[in-house]
Amino acid sequence: MPKQNKRVLIIAYYWPPSGGSGVQRWVKFVKYLRSFEWEPVIYTPSNPEYPEIDHSLEKDIPSDLEVIKQPIREPYTAYKKFVGLKKEEKLGSGLMKSGNESSFLQNLSLWIRGNFFIPDARKFWIKPSVSFLKKYLKDHPVDAIVSTGPPHSMHLIALGLKSELAIPWIADFRDPWTNIDFYQDLKLSSYAHKKHLKLEKKVLDECDKVVVISPSMKSEFEEITSTEIDVITNGFDSSDFERSSYKPNDVCVLSHVGMMTPTRNPEILWQALSELSESVSNFKDEFVLRLIGKTDVSIEQKIADYKLSEVVELVDYVPHDEIISIQQQSEGLLLIINNTPNANLILTGKMFEYLAARRPIICISPLEGDVKGVLNEANAGVMVLYSEKENLKSELYSLYRNWKEGTVNYNGSSVDRYSRENLTKQMSEILDNLVS
Repeated sequence: MPKQNKRVLIIAYYWPPSGGSGVQRWVKFVKYLRSFEWEPVIYTPSNPEYPEIDHSLEKDIPSDLEVIKQPIREPYTAYKKFVGLKKEEKLGSGLMKSGNESSFLQNLSLWIRGNFFIPDARKFWIKPSVSFLKKYLKDHPVDAIVSTGPPHSMHLIALGLKSELAIPWIADFRDPWTNIDFYQDLKLSSYAHKKHLKLEKKVLDECDKVVVISPSMKSEFEEITSTEIDVITNGFDSSDFERSSYKPNDVCVLSHVGMMTPTRNPEILWQALSELSESVSNFKDEFVLRLIGKTDVSIEQKIADYKLSEVVELVDYVPHDEIISIQQQSEGLLLIINNTPNANLILTGKMFEYLAARRPIICISPLEGDVKGVLNEANAGVMVLYSEKENLKSELYSLYRNWKEGTVNYNGSSVDRYSRENLTKQMSEILDNLVS
């Protein structure tokens, strides 16, 4: 009789057809977990508010996967009406603005969100989920539980189960909690801030293992808790990158994939592009910065201020399978690290797909954090600080000149350690050790 896989319950808000980076980490873990003798079971909302829809990610989900869905009550319909958005309009992640919201009402709603919806707007799903899952787990036992956040309400569901059931629990943090880039903009009262800190520490202390995506995030959490912490970065799926290879474009294309938030708005980028357009013959006709994904209204304004509409191309959300081809077919890839106090610990998911695309990376960052180590290790590109405009101009011009001369190439080293299969092996080993 074949050996039966151990079962792990994964509590996740973002799940296909959700698009965006938040869903990909656990879709890919789930894709490979069975290879390491773990059977995943997903618990997710049946009626969530997703920022994007991307059906292309559904191909990675095993057809016979058990997915448990329960309705969630969220305040977003009232929020949209309050700030003047249409019911069908999508809300951006973080504090993204489309320009259609009322500024005053948006700020007021932000204060309400920060002080009354703790830890986040999914808080109303915690108690119903704990009640439902307690009953489910009595009839369908699992060997371990994983909660992945943000939203951090997912961790509080697991915390509620942990207090009554002796099931090993991993809290997986794709982003920090009280040190997330927009935390200081939530207009928190002293009481609300203390409550966030209290909940954060309780989750970190009560779980059996913490998993984070960067070494600096691990160091940060080690100052809060004595619970053992492991690092499993984001990564890339090798099977996604088998379909095409680079061929030069008719113009030099530098692509940025992902949201362009207010904290990813380096003045030197717009200055450098403007100055190159004026000083280099044909540059503005033969160079394109392609921003693929939601773009905050503040960045659209910068593009207009610097008269860069001929150089910067805005592309709305593109399905993940198409993004892979776009990355491979670009002359270069732009990575912008948020200009926020937590910049040192940011290792975005798209960085590892950039590595797998094997195209030169230009990274703009406020400081040399964890991303610098990965770039150097892979010999995959250059980092330019927010203060180094001339260096950025030089790198942009070098990319353009190489394309013009037909010498665009890439000499990066192997990055197989960041493959989703290898990362899933690491996760399975943590699970194995937890239940043994």
